[in-house]
Amino acid sequence: MKDRSNLAAELNLLLADFQMYYQNLRGFHWNIQGKNFFELHVKFEELYNDATIKVDEVAERVLTIGATPVHSFLEYVALANIKAVTNVHDDETAVKTIVANTKSIIERERTIQQLADDLGDTGSGDMISAFIEEQEKTLWMFNAWLK
Repeated sequence: MKDRSNLAAELNLLLADFQMYYQNLRGFHWNIQGKNFFELHVKFEELYNDATIKVDEVAERVLTIGATPVHSFLEYVALANIKAVTNVHDDETAVKTIVANTKSIIERERTIQQLADDLGDTGSGDMISAFIEEQEKTLWMFNAWLK
C-alpha cells in the first residue's frame, strides 16, 4: 500500500478548517440580527449541523488510513486556513465570510482529491468529491443571495 502520510496530513488540515468553519457558523447563528434573521438563523444552523457531520467523516477517514486526527482547539487554530470571526451581527458580513470560508475549504479539498487520485484511494476521493459537489451548490446559492 502506498504511503498516505501526506494525505493524512492534508485531511487533518481540512479537519482543522472544518472546525473553525463550524465555530464561525455557530457565532453567526447566535448573533445574527436584522431583517433576514429568521431566514439566516435557520440556514446557519443547517450549515453547522452539516459541518459537524463532515468533521466526523474526515476524522474517521484519517483513522481509516492509519493516522491520528487532530483533536484539540490549539491544533485547529494553528493549522487552519480559516480564521476565527467574532461579533458578526449583520447578514452580509456573515454570508461573505461563509462564501470565503467555503472557497478556502474547496481549495484544500481539491488538493486532497488530487492526492487521493494519485494514491488510488477511492474512499478518500469519493468522500471529498461529494463534499465539493455540495459546497459548490452552497456557494452558488449564497452568491445569488448576495446579488
